[in-house]
Parts: sequence; C-alpha cells; structure tokens
Amino acid sequence: MDQTLNPAPAVLDWLKAHEAEMFALLKELVNSDSPSRDKAAVDATGEILKRFFAQHDIPISTEPDDTYGEAIHASVAHPGANDTRPILLMGHRDTVFPPGEAGRRPFRIEGTRAYGPGVADMKSGLVINAFVLAAFHATGTHPGPLAALITSDEEIGSPFSREVIERTARQSRVVLNSEPGRASGNVVSGRKGGVFMRFHVTGRAAHSGGSFTDGRSAIGELAHKVVALHALTDLDRGITVNVGLISGGQTVNTVAPWATGEIDLRYIRVADRAAAISAINKIIADNTVPDTSATVEILGEFLPMEMSPESQRLLDLYTDVSTGFGAKVSGEFTGGCADSGFTAAQGTPTLCGLGAVGGRAHTPDEYMEVPTLLTRAQAMATLITRLGETNL
Repeated sequence: MDQTLNPAPAVLDWLKAHEAEMFALLKELVNSDSPSRDKAAVDATGEILKRFFAQHDIPISTEPDDTYGEAIHASVAHPGANDTRPILLMGHRDTVFPPGEAGRRPFRIEGTRAYGPGVADMKSGLVINAFVLAAFHATGTHPGPLAALITSDEEIGSPFSREVIERTARQSRVVLNSEPGRASGNVVSGRKGGVFMRFHVTGRAAHSGGSFTDGRSAIGELAHKVVALHALTDLDRGITVNVGLISGGQTVNTVAPWATGEIDLRYIRVADRAAAISAINKIIADNTVPDTSATVEILGEFLPMEMSPESQRLLDLYTDVSTGFGAKVSGEFTGGCADSGFTAAQGTPTLCGLGAVGGRAHTPDEYMEVPTLLTRAQAMATLITRLGETNL
C-alpha cells in the first residue's frame, strides 16, 4: 500500500494485529440471536459488545426502553481536539431472523465467505465500529472525539431508537454508518425513504346465500383499494406502493365484515412524501362499495438518505482512501431504507454502507466477504485520520 495513503500506521497495524479477534467477536455476535422484537435477546447481544468495550477500557452509557432493546453509546475522548463534536460510528444489532436461527445455522467460513444470520447485516459492521474505536483508543492517535451508537430496532423502523439517533446525529460532526457494503464493493450514497402502513376496512356481515344483498363486503372494498394504491406507483420518480399483506373475512359463507391490508410506500425525495401520503389517504377515505368505511395508520417509517454537498465530500475522500487498499469504490443508490436517512435529515454529513462487503441479506444465503472485514476497518480508520481534508 502507498504510504502516502496511510497517515496513521499505528492504527492500521493495530487492526491487522487484532484481525483474529475481530473474527472471534463476529462469531460470537452472529451466534447470538437478536430478533428486533425480542428485547431480552437483543439486550443479551448488546452485552457482548458492552463486555468488549469494558475489556478495552472504553466508557459506555445506555438508554433503556421497556419494549425494545437498549441503545448503547461508547466514546473515546480527545481533550486537545479543535472540534468537540464526535465522529459517530453507527450500527444496529437486531436482525430479521426468528429465535433459534443462530442455532440452526451458526457462523461458519467457507472459502472466502462467512455465513450466518446477520453476518453482513450488520454484525460485521458492528465489529468494524468496535475495533476502530478500540484501535484509536489504544494508539491515542484519533484526531478528535469518537463515538459509537449501537441500536436495537432498525429492522422494524427504529420505533424507539429514532429519537436517540436524531439527537445524537445533531451533536455529531459526521456519521459513518456501517451497514453492509454492496455486493459490488461500493458504499451507499443514497437510500429511499419508506412508510409502512396498515389499513382496516369495515363492511357489513350477511349470510352469503340467504341474505347476500344485505351484506357489504369489506374484502370487495379492499380489492378496489389495492388496485388504486398500486396505481400510485411511479417508477420514473422512484415511487412505489405495494400492498404486501392482506387478510379478512369471517367464513366462506359470510359477506366479509372486515378486511385489513399493509402498505409499503417507497420514495426518493423528501418532497414526494406528503403528496404520496395524501393520495393514499384519499384512496382509503373514498369507498367504491356502498356503506363501507376504512381507516389507515402509520406503523413506522424511514426517511430517505439524500446526498448533500458535505456528504459528497465524505464520499470523495472515502473513494480516494479505498484505492490504497486495492479497492475501486464509488457510491451506489439503493431502494432499501436505513437509519442513515434519519441522520442525513438532521443535516449531519452521512456516509452509509461502510461495513464489510456482503450480499443476500435477510435470507439464509446471507454472506460476508472475509477479507473485507479488516480492509473496511482500515479504510474507515484512514478516513477518520484524513477527515480534516474535507473541512467538515
């Protein structure tokens, strides 16, 4: 590697020397089930990371919640820094997989890939964040305060963590989110926003043979609404509306008195959200089947991650840094949502997808490219040491 791209050799050497320990921590995390809605399991996974920080004398604090796993903060101070705002390393420890998944297919390495639930999304990213923090703490070479935020509910829209994330982002200099690097090796420069909704249709029950005309089918009304909702999709503008779940009815020989559906709205620009929500509300309010009614509620949402000029400077520097590790990296847009949308919306320069390279997230075939656990950690550390070049 070109030494001109290696301004902090002590940090990079420390990370290299601890590569085996990085994989040991990754194995422990992957083998710890952490479904988003299982508070006890998510907090137990958090204990693994808390022990790591304690072993490296890195102070932590927590923010608890009665329903979801706690938020964990870790920090490395730098009293002599010119900028008191921390460089925030962010990630979530919850996964989409059910309890017992880690036992059914525990962490394993085959060839150049590692497998297991959450290995890419995003337990390897948490390992990178934890070891980068530890490396700077051990060598004392960090250019300013560093902080890590580990959340517990990203996969369900961060119902508890969103406020914590937004507050922490407003206090931060930049946010580096270690969601998995794309399968192409790229990082994430933009994400769609998403709104997740449930609507409920009320009709009138009647015997479907003896008194059919007395009934008002909620399922029939739902069917009209599904067609109208799907018609809101505008691929040219990056707007999609999908009704992914439906249920309803009492018995096969009863005109359905109720029906429900769940809506996934995706959009690219913040300005598109209000118009799309207004159109959805109108479809829910207007009825085709007489004497039916409907309501809709928002279950959760993510904001889009839009690239600001300041975030672009971060991306440009990371692209330059990555060449020193033999990687040609650029920004890539994805329709998936993440907590980085919340931080970008606070005006904090944000870069996402800095975790290890991987793919097939949320499936039994999820994988992580083994060599990138170290190289992505070293690239992040180098980005941090050169952050001053961005004037951020």
